[in-house]
This record gives sequence, C-alpha cells and structure tokens, in this order.
Amino acid sequence: MKTITTTQELADFCEEAAQHDYVTVDTEFLRERTYYSKLCLVQLAMPGRDDDTAVLVDPLADGLSLEPLYGLFRDKSVVKVFHAARQDLEIFFVDAGVFPEPLFDTQVAAMVCGFGEQVGYETLVRRVAKQQLDKTSRFTDWSRRPLTDAQKTYALADVTHLREIYEYLAARLEETGRSRWVQEELTVLTTPGTYVVEPREAWRRVKTRTNSPKFLALVRELAAFREDYAQARNIPRNRVFKDDALVELASNKPKNNEELGRSRLLLREARRGDIAEGILAAVSAGLACPQDDMPKPDRSRDKLQVNPALADLLRVLLKAKTESAGVAAKLIAPAADLDAIAAGLRDVPALSGWRLEVFGTDALRLCEGKIALAADGSDVRIVSLD
Repeated sequence: MKTITTTQELADFCEEAAQHDYVTVDTEFLRERTYYSKLCLVQLAMPGRDDDTAVLVDPLADGLSLEPLYGLFRDKSVVKVFHAARQDLEIFFVDAGVFPEPLFDTQVAAMVCGFGEQVGYETLVRRVAKQQLDKTSRFTDWSRRPLTDAQKTYALADVTHLREIYEYLAARLEETGRSRWVQEELTVLTTPGTYVVEPREAWRRVKTRTNSPKFLALVRELAAFREDYAQARNIPRNRVFKDDALVELASNKPKNNEELGRSRLLLREARRGDIAEGILAAVSAGLACPQDDMPKPDRSRDKLQVNPALADLLRVLLKAKTESAGVAAKLIAPAADLDAIAAGLRDVPALSGWRLEVFGTDALRLCEGKIALAADGSDVRIVSLD
C-alpha cells in the first residue's frame, strides 16, 4: 500500500494516470469540529485488478501540494470516477475552485441502472464485484498519524473495487443508451452554487412553524449572522447556536443582554462576547426590516387544487414505468411533484430531460385523458384512448 507524501510523487502518479481512460477517486475527511471539511486522505486507482496501481495520498504531509491532482481533474481525456461524489467535490471546490471533468458517479449510475434508491458502495461491491468490505475502520479519526494498516486497507478498498463497478455500470449505460441520463443528473454536482452557502439565504434551511414575514425577517438576520460567524472561524454553525435556539430568539426578540440571558436554549458561551453582540444586532436589524424587504416564502404550491384521484393514478403510472425501465422511482419524481402535476403545474423536473422520456410523456397523456391504466394480472398496462 503505497502512500504518497510529496508533490513530486503525486505528479508522477498523475502523469501516469493521464495515460488511462479513467481514474477512481475517494477521500476521507473530518467535519465534526469545523465548518469546512478537513481533508485527511485521498485515494486514487488506475485501471487494473490488483493494488499495484492504487495509492493513498496524504494531504497532511508537510509541503505536499494537490495541484498535480487538480491538473488531472482538468484533463478532459480522463474520466474521474467517484461514488456519492457530492461531499468529495465540495472539498475540492472549496480548496481550489476545481471540479473533476468529466465526472462519473457510480451511485447515480446505479440508480439509473435499476439498483434502487441511493444504493451504497458496500452493496455495489457485493453485487457487482462479488466481494465483502471490512467496515471496521469507517468511523476512525483520519487526521491522526500514523495511519494503521487496517485504515489503509479500508481506504484503498474504496477505489480498487470502484474500478470494476465503474466498468460494469458504464457498459450497462452504453448498452441501454442511458449515459446521457447520468450526465444530466451530474450537472448539479459541478455547479458552484451547489456548494456556496450565502449567509443571507441560510434562513431557508431553518424549519419554523410560521411563515409570517416579520418573523422570517428575524430568522433571516439571525441565520445570516450565524453563517458569517461560523464561516469566518471555520466552526460548525451549531456551535454558534442551534436551530431551536435561533427560532426561540426570533420569537422572544431580546433587545439587551439581560433579556438574552433568559433564553432557555442558548448555550452559555453564546450569551456573552461576540456572539451575544451579533445576536442583538441581528434582532435589531430584523425588527427594523422594511416591509418590502421582508422574506417572502414560496407559497406557489400552497393553494394548489390537487386532483387526488389523478395523483393516485400518477403514482401507479410512475411505479409501472420505473419498474419497466429499471430506474429508481425517487430519481424520477417525489410525491410532491406528482401532486403538482395532478394540480396542473408543468414546470417540474419529471416533465423535462430524460425523465420526460421515461415517465413525463405518458404522465401528460394520462392527465389529458389520452391513456388509461388497466390491471393485467400483477402488472399494470397502459391503454391508449386516442
């Protein structure tokens, strides 16, 4: 198990990897005590069936630069293969503003190929590579050095088995003509907005029981302060104060330290110093917010006149179509989108792109009374009424 600890070693590996069609990639990181993930290990493997073409890269080694890896990421002749890539991509984007191109995510591909919803890597290793993974090192501290042999073995397995999984799924996609489907799904993963949290938009993540604009103005200011504070100090946002404390503050609207001290849910550390000052300033800003600048929650679907019978038929159609196509139903349309279609909305993902081919076209025909559904034993059959 080779561990790369110098920039030159990494450059040599990446130069060799650039001669191949693809390279598999994974990371190990920590995020429990920081706002941004702390990268602790990068695993890479070139095509092959043994461990000789796989390496571990130690980003914590003194003087090591990941720039050779980022150069490989920019090389469009080499496919970069990940499993459930979102968190890995966030790390690289935050560190260097780079996305691997072209990208292949085996979790997304597996959903398109009929392996179910959000299938795990361990499941794919068992079903495709016919191997078992030792997961005993999964929750270890990857920032500690030296790494144990067990940790190295576990980490390396995340990219060595991935080669066989990629080759199998890529072949399936080629056979079925669904490669374009996967690429459509991966677009969001290589969009910077996916990973940039704007403090002024952080309020949208906070669950509240009221949509009063005045109340949401307070929530927005408190959430923005918390996000700014956490980002600047690289600490988890919940270390500043948790969502339940934020909602309590927005409800009680403390105007001074004495009133702030009466909070039941605010941590002791947040009742003084910079955090306390920030909370009071945020409450003041929220109270002073002009009417036309108050947050306006999206209520476009609140008054939808959903036809419940049609929504039920769409669910039956979705189940029949996804079973026939061998695609995870969740990837096509969540229940809320089916209700939206049944209420007459047409600007939903299920009615565009590759989803239109699999489900959307027949969904629209069902809504227009051009097809019916009939039971055929244990199957559902589509009957044309044109």
